[in-house]
Amino acid sequence: MTVSRRQFLGSAAAGVAATTLPLSPVRAASPVGDVVGKITVGYQGWFACRGDGSPINAWWHWSQDWSRTPSPTNRAIISWPDMRDYPATYASGFARLGNGSPATLFSSYDSSTVNLHFKWMQQNGCDTAALQRFNPNGGEGATRDAMALKVRQAAETYDRKFYIMYDVTSWASMQSEIKADWLNKMSALTTSGAYARQNGRPVVGIWGFGFNDSNRDWSPAACLDVIQWFKAQGCYVMGGVPTYWREGKNDSRAGFLDVYRAFNMLSPWMVGRIGDAAGSDAFYQNLHLPDQLDCNAHGIDYQPCVMPGDLSAGHRAHGDFMWRQFYNLVRAGAQGLYISMFDEYNEANQIAKTAESAAFLPTNAAMKALDEDGVACSADYYLRLTADGGRMLKGQWPLTPMRPTVPMPGKANPQATLVVALRARASGFYLCAEKAGALPLIANRAAAGGWERFQVLDAGSGRVALRSLANNKLVCAEDSGTQALIANRDAIGPWESFQLVRTTEGGIALLSQANQRYVTTDLGGSSPVIASRASAGLTESFDLVPLA
Repeated sequence: MTVSRRQFLGSAAAGVAATTLPLSPVRAASPVGDVVGKITVGYQGWFACRGDGSPINAWWHWSQDWSRTPSPTNRAIISWPDMRDYPATYASGFARLGNGSPATLFSSYDSSTVNLHFKWMQQNGCDTAALQRFNPNGGEGATRDAMALKVRQAAETYDRKFYIMYDVTSWASMQSEIKADWLNKMSALTTSGAYARQNGRPVVGIWGFGFNDSNRDWSPAACLDVIQWFKAQGCYVMGGVPTYWREGKNDSRAGFLDVYRAFNMLSPWMVGRIGDAAGSDAFYQNLHLPDQLDCNAHGIDYQPCVMPGDLSAGHRAHGDFMWRQFYNLVRAGAQGLYISMFDEYNEANQIAKTAESAAFLPTNAAMKALDEDGVACSADYYLRLTADGGRMLKGQWPLTPMRPTVPMPGKANPQATLVVALRARASGFYLCAEKAGALPLIANRAAAGGWERFQVLDAGSGRVALRSLANNKLVCAEDSGTQALIANRDAIGPWESFQLVRTTEGGIALLSQANQRYVTTDLGGSSPVIASRASAGLTESFDLVPLA
């Protein structure tokens, strides 16, 4: 039985401080391809059922004891799939659902299941699937080999890309066997037009080098040998690496920096590291920004993880947690995003359709549904949220901290309240609603107090409005932007709406919808800010600093 990644990786988020680091211009190492500029989803494809025709013929990954039917006392999942769309289903040992329907489960071995999953990917902007491949030389091998072929067929049918991502967990003879597996089996998949390519080369992922645990204890030399071997085969090699890969501490072994920098693309693991928006903000400042800078400096593509959140732990916040990650990583300049994961019901981090309420859960499951925090969410909500995050990554939707996706179609869109200070990058001073908002805004404060606090509001179409907490008035680009900004309005209109734009100097620029000009400061903070610039540079760049 394959052990989950979480069992090896504890939370390492404690102690991350909130500081701001400058960004250099974003320099993509590679042009847009099948992973750069795209949304990749981790695809386990590892669920089987008794009687599904699979070589393993067991309740693979549904149960702790695969020989017995999954039930409340024999289960390996902590979240329940929404089963309404599956053509082929298998009876479980759970009680009926809250709506009276039988508690059934799917088999990944059924081609109809894989086709359905790839149809969902096509419908929701998931460009590429990274098929997880653990040690294929034991009893699971034949089933995994068959799954690779089913994924190929589904990707071809639904115009998606896929690639093989080796997870080297507990693979004792990895160094030689991974090469043999590629040469003798998996390399044949690259003849498919659906096999992912980047820079003209087939993509191969390797997850697990350098992790500080006994299940991945190879030497740096052995790991480097494998990476260089795949490169010699003409592959573009993506690495799933420890969170603290640059620093060689916590979840990362020391002495692996040359290994990490040998990859063409890096994707630091984040599951178990954060569980709320504040954690995302802290990692953005202290890890993602310096990660991006390091990758830029070494010609490496950066593909950080985005998680929907552990549903069982109450992390999801009806999508606000996942959207904050999308926002932070897009503004950091990530070359691509890796969704962790598509179908990970074992760790409750899946974006695939999930029970939306108690009506779709077995009555004895003791699991949470998507409405666990009181907000109704459709079964496909996190697929739809991924689609919108992908649009923001690709520049098809404005950069915005306000989640555009409605949890339940046809109902209100509850939003998290964001309170920020805006720090001018040119001077380091904070934007202030002078004299409790009676005077125009000016960037001249060394610290953020009451007059320097702004609430970010949804202005529609990906735009935002800013409400000054000095007087609870909206910031306005007065007189169609010809006058300085001032907090004096009660309703949102074009003069009170701004698009957030990531600048090449780093940070965020405010594009006024009153006149399509950028808000600008001066170096010393002696003049009020005004929307007057046709382009955004250093004096138009701000850091949005989250405040409690």
